[in-house]
Amino acid sequence: MSETFAKKEKEKKKAKEKQDKAAKMRERKENKAKGKSLEDMMVYLDDNGNFTSTPPDPRNKREISLDEIQLGANNNNDAEPVARKGFVTFFNEAKGYGFIQDTKTKESIFVHINSLSEPLKERDKVTFETERTVKGIAAINVIKVA
Repeated sequence: MSETFAKKEKEKKKAKEKQDKAAKMRERKENKAKGKSLEDMMVYLDDNGNFTSTPPDPRNKREISLDEIQLGANNNNDAEPVARKGFVTFFNEAKGYGFIQDTKTKESIFVHINSLSEPLKERDKVTFETERTVKGIAAINVIKVA
């Protein structure tokens, strides 16, 4: 039975792939990292938090008390609210919400009509405080500045 050209090419391709795979396997076995010393496998952190292979200078060692270590997220519930200044960039009276842009941080903060002391329009200057809600940061205690 005679083989077609396509069958021969397919068999050649399979044989080549098998050889390449065997060569890669031999190369991996030769370059195996087994038997490295512990010092060769160690990784250190530098002062900037980057990985490095050189150990840190023991003269720069600093003692840290257990009170300085914070576990978990920062809880600022005890902190007193800070009054912020901004202006109304958008307000929809029909739907009862809008956005205030903080003049210092240029952050856009959501505001609901329930947090207002008086009606607002776009471009009104205001002072406000912020609180974290389920949906993000929202403005509260919004007061219109003359």
